[in-house]
Amino acid sequence: MNKQLQEARLFTRVAFFALFLLAPVLNIFRFDLTTTNFVVLGQVLSFDITAEWIQQSDAVDAGLRILTRFILPIIVIVSVGLYVFWRWGRIYCGWLCPHFSVVELINGLMQKRTGRVTIWEPAKGNKPSSWLDWAVIVVVSATIAFLWALGLLSYLLPPIPLYTDLVTGELSRNPMIFLIAATTVFTIDFVFARHLFCKYGCALGVWQSLFWMMNSKAMLVKFDRDRAKLCQDCDKDCETACPMRLPVRSFKRAKFTCTQCAQCISACQNVQKDNPDGALLEWSKGEKTRHSSLIPVKTIDPRKMQTDDSKSSTAHGSTSGSPDKSSDE
Repeated sequence: MNKQLQEARLFTRVAFFALFLLAPVLNIFRFDLTTTNFVVLGQVLSFDITAEWIQQSDAVDAGLRILTRFILPIIVIVSVGLYVFWRWGRIYCGWLCPHFSVVELINGLMQKRTGRVTIWEPAKGNKPSSWLDWAVIVVVSATIAFLWALGLLSYLLPPIPLYTDLVTGELSRNPMIFLIAATTVFTIDFVFARHLFCKYGCALGVWQSLFWMMNSKAMLVKFDRDRAKLCQDCDKDCETACPMRLPVRSFKRAKFTCTQCAQCISACQNVQKDNPDGALLEWSKGEKTRHSSLIPVKTIDPRKMQTDDSKSSTAHGSTSGSPDKSSDE
């Protein structure tokens, strides 16, 4: 199960990363700065509000055209996105986002070469690392950063002429400056602050987390606390596997930036593969408690209420049975 799940994630992430790079080339989506028009599915997206059309129409026609071609599509896209965020959280991050794909790739490379996932963590097993290991990490990060920068630039300039000028060495000054600056910034991000950017710097990620926290019954990774003693002999494989470095066995509020990548679930399934009761981590609908809501909700136990009521009645009876000194006086 864990292998199939991660293979499915690998397929979706690779496919979306390829789409991210090829969308401008195939004219699926891009914004052409040379003509200041959006290109969507090979068609130039415009309101077709020309001088001739304005002379033959009125304000109502112009308003309807803007409403149907611009406002309504945006409302539909935003509404669908907000529902996905509310129901499944950062599932876009864990299953599609090109940046998070790089996070997992560099995490795996750094773990293999240095025994650590970030430069701040101690190496697992005190594994020594050489300058060659770090050189490989920097070169791979810089290569991916350059692809990212080139891909982003192709969303703004006609991609085929851009690639041709780059190969022939005839790239103009401004695109060259953009490529150098963007590659440098992305390289620094990939080497030093991959998951930190996902946690604190990505506006889309924060919005996904906010709407996810508002839904007390949203999908989340749930920990079986009744069998927590099985974790005594585990070397925190689930938390080590988490790309966001989260306490995956904690409450929902502690996992605010969970990307639903299920790496922790896969790690736990691997550790508990011989356990007939299965893993201790699983996807589950949230429970409406103070642990899974953005605003803590006080949970009232009916049994405790009955006990409190009986105590209150007993105390009231003993008070009423005692003599009233004020009345006697």
